[in-house]
Amino acid sequence: MKVLVVGGGIGGLTTALSLHAAGINVAVFESVAKVDPLGLGINLQPNAVREFIELGLGAQLAATGIPTANLAYYNKFGQMIWKEPRGLAAGYNWPQYSIHRGELQMILLDAVRNRIGEKNIFLNHHLTAFEDTGSAVTAYFADKSSSASLKAHGGDVLIGADGIQSTVRRQLYPNEGPPVFSGRIQWRGAVEADPYLDGKTQVMIGHREQRVIIYPMSAAATKRGKSLINWLALLGGQSVNDSRESWDRIAIKDRFFSQFQTWNFDWIRPADLVASTSAIWEYPEADRDPLPRWSFNRVTLLGDAAHPMRPIGSQAGSQAVIDARVLAYELANASNPVAGLESYENIRRPITNEIVFRNREYGPEIVMQMAEERAPNGFSDIDAIIPYAEREQIALSFKQLAGFDPKGLNARPSVNVDTVLPNKPNVG
Repeated sequence: MKVLVVGGGIGGLTTALSLHAAGINVAVFESVAKVDPLGLGINLQPNAVREFIELGLGAQLAATGIPTANLAYYNKFGQMIWKEPRGLAAGYNWPQYSIHRGELQMILLDAVRNRIGEKNIFLNHHLTAFEDTGSAVTAYFADKSSSASLKAHGGDVLIGADGIQSTVRRQLYPNEGPPVFSGRIQWRGAVEADPYLDGKTQVMIGHREQRVIIYPMSAAATKRGKSLINWLALLGGQSVNDSRESWDRIAIKDRFFSQFQTWNFDWIRPADLVASTSAIWEYPEADRDPLPRWSFNRVTLLGDAAHPMRPIGSQAGSQAVIDARVLAYELANASNPVAGLESYENIRRPITNEIVFRNREYGPEIVMQMAEERAPNGFSDIDAIIPYAEREQIALSFKQLAGFDPKGLNARPSVNVDTVLPNKPNVG
C-alpha cells in the first residue's frame, strides 16, 4: 500500500511517521518550497504527547518545550476563577507541553526525513486536484509560485491534511464556501521576559469577547533564567474582509492595544508583554461546520482539513495527532484501504465534530464567561459565584470528550501502530 499525504504540517507529518511505523509506504506533499519554523505557541495535551513518545520523539519534546504544570482562568480584574494541575502534576503518565509550533514542526520534519527518506518528501507541490478511479488515486500538483504543472503521483490512498483551506476538502465539498468567522479576531506574539508564577503555568484572563492567553514555551529560555512567553489577545465584535487563517498577517498594536493597556496585575503584566513585542500577527477566529462524511472511497481528511475548530481548550493540534495515529492503525489492520478509512472515520469523526460544537460554546473556558455574567464587577468569593463542583464538572467533562481525562487516558491502551499485525502484508 502507498499513501499520499497532502500537507506537511503537524497532522500531515505525524501521519507520515505513524504510517511508516505501521509498515506502510508514504509520501508527503507540501505547498511551500522551504519549510521554516514559523508560527507561535501550541499546547500538546498528554494524549498527544503519549503518541509522540510512542513515535520515539519524547526526548526532543522534553528538550524543546515547557512541561505545563498548571492551567488557571482569571477574570478581567486578575481574580482567579479556576486552577488545576496539568500533565504529570495532574497524575497523567505523560506530560503536557507548551512548545513553539515551528520548533515542533522541525522535530517532526527531521524525523520524517530520517525515516521515510528525502525522496518521499515533495516540497513546492501544491495540490490542484485528485482523481479516484476506485482502485487507485492520482494526485495532480503545481508549483505554487509559478502555477506550472508538476508530475502527477499515484497511490492507493490520499489523505487531505492540508488545513482549514484544504484543496482536498474543497474538491469533496465544492459548494461549502469559506470558513465560519466567529466575529472575533486574535492577535498573537512572543516575547522573552522574566518568568511569572512558577514558570510552567498557562493562564487565561478575561471572558468570551475580550481575553488574553499566556504561557511559556521554550526550554532554552528557561535555561537562561528567562521565559519565552507566547501571548494571544482576542476581541469580539470585529469584522474582516478576508476570513482566511494565516500565520503571516502582520498587525500593528493600534488595532487592539487600547483595549488591554490597563491589563497589568501584581502577578503578571499582559499589557507590558504586548507593548514590548516587536512582531505581532493577526488572524480571524474561524472554524467550519462539521461534515457528515470525511472518507470517499480511497480519499479522506485529517486534522484541520477534517475538523477545523476554534482555539478553545488547546485541542486542534492534539486532535490531529490522534487522527494520524488512529488512521495508521486502522489502515494497517483493515482488509483493504476503503475499509480502513471508514473505520478511522467512524472512530474519529463523532468525537471531533462534538469538540467543534463544544468549542463554539467556549469549551472549558466557559467558566470565564460565567464569571463575567454573574459578577461583572468582580467577586470576593468565587465559590459563591460558581460553586466548586460546577467548575470541576465543566473541566472534567471536556477532558472526557476530548480523550484526555487522567483516569481514562492512563487506563487506555496506546495506538501502538508500530506493532500491528507485523507479519501481515499490507493490502492495496
